[in-house]
Amino acid sequence: MASEQASAGTATSQVLKRLKGKRVLITGTSGFLGKVVLEKLIRAVPEIGGVYLLIRGNRKYADARSRFIEEIATSSVFDSVRESDPESFESFLTDKVQCITGEVTEPEFGIGQEAFQKLAGNLDAVINSAASVNFQEALDQALKINTLCLDNVAALARLNPKLAVLQVSTCYVNGMNSGQVAEAVIQPAKKPIPRSEHGYYEVEALIRTLQDKIEHERSRYEGRVLEKRLVELGLREARRYGWSDTYTFTKWLGEQLLLKALQGRSLTIVRPSIIESALEEPAAGWIEGVKVADAIILAYAREKVSLFPGNRSGVIDVIPVDLVANAIILALAEALAEPEAHRIYQCSSGSSNPITIGEFIDHLMAEAKANYAAYDHLFYRKPSKPFVAVNRTLFDLVVSGVRLPLSLSNGVLRRLGSRSDLKWLRNLDTTQSLATIFGFYTAPDYIFCNDQLLALAKRTGEIDQSLFPVDARAIDWELYLRKIHLAGLNRYALKPRKTKRVKTRQQTQRAA
Repeated sequence: MASEQASAGTATSQVLKRLKGKRVLITGTSGFLGKVVLEKLIRAVPEIGGVYLLIRGNRKYADARSRFIEEIATSSVFDSVRESDPESFESFLTDKVQCITGEVTEPEFGIGQEAFQKLAGNLDAVINSAASVNFQEALDQALKINTLCLDNVAALARLNPKLAVLQVSTCYVNGMNSGQVAEAVIQPAKKPIPRSEHGYYEVEALIRTLQDKIEHERSRYEGRVLEKRLVELGLREARRYGWSDTYTFTKWLGEQLLLKALQGRSLTIVRPSIIESALEEPAAGWIEGVKVADAIILAYAREKVSLFPGNRSGVIDVIPVDLVANAIILALAEALAEPEAHRIYQCSSGSSNPITIGEFIDHLMAEAKANYAAYDHLFYRKPSKPFVAVNRTLFDLVVSGVRLPLSLSNGVLRRLGSRSDLKWLRNLDTTQSLATIFGFYTAPDYIFCNDQLLALAKRTGEIDQSLFPVDARAIDWELYLRKIHLAGLNRYALKPRKTKRVKTRQQTQRAA
């Protein structure tokens, strides 16, 4: 167990030494990655000085502490540490976890100037993992959560010149660029944006233009129509500058804001690729919710999708969540020891342990064919069709060719009094929707490099490489996909199938 290793290696672990007594603010702990980072700190870094959590209240729990105790601390991510040492777990939550009711998107986090200044003075570092990962988010919301909130993080850093800032971004800020993607500032793939002599891009004018376009839409529309228009605006503007979706576009804009605002100060950007279930910690396969690849897997398992646009020879970059959490902690320890520098690390698998789309599909199909019954929340029956990835042009031709006759048949059935859509037409709609959202990620022509992250791990030494592994070469893809990931999806992310209640003959007569 990592905690046991930590005890044995405390004297020589650089990470544990650097984090001892330090106080760290984390945003986004209600999310998948944020929970894993917090769990690893509790389990492996017990001598950390304190963990501050910025959590907004909700309808059920108005204050941060209540929401944390009832919604976050009860998560299965903490099962291992809770069961192995319940007293230490409860003691850590009581003595070292400080909950702040606030919102990262609000000026001064919504806590007021005095409290904001006090918070800044109490901290040694901040990990910002708050984000909207909706690929088709309305542009105003995506800008607010993924870009503009970083002005508030920068404001906190300006109050404490020694504060180490770690921003969780994504490898996909690369956008539509192709080839080898280095751990560096990314250039827009399409429309040019002015670049500073310091290396970052000047995005303030662009952000104002986007805000003007948002206000134009607000002046003309409202309600659901407005929301749809803002989603379309976000996709249109993202693609104009070289990104496939609003999420990656606004995350890139956020990187530029921080790089400019924190010139001469400590800033580390950690970019994960597609984050999926844990390789080992806190439990093999642990996951929360349905992620990028899982949406397609789930649609196939439920027999809604069998054809998808994709390049079988392209490398799909998937990384287990525990390796990402470890990368964040390694980078945080470095930033605390060596401040006043800008660093970018990519936590990815494509350059060191690549797996192609074709191999990814084949492993999952082999497991589905051989052991579908073991995943009862995922597969309701043995899949009857293979999952086929084809190039986008062929996919569009097939879909358009099939849709017309299906639509005509559906229209005839409706005129004859049928109230149900054709199942095939509904499945086609599902396929098209998923292809629109995720098609970019299944036809990759880029490789994310992580040489700098691996060099960081090597510099920390063997003890920390064992305590906080980040190297994707440890992944056996066949084992991970077939036995770890599918099992994790089935156990943690999916609920049991709802069974239809069948009325007895007596109940039917009574109802009549």
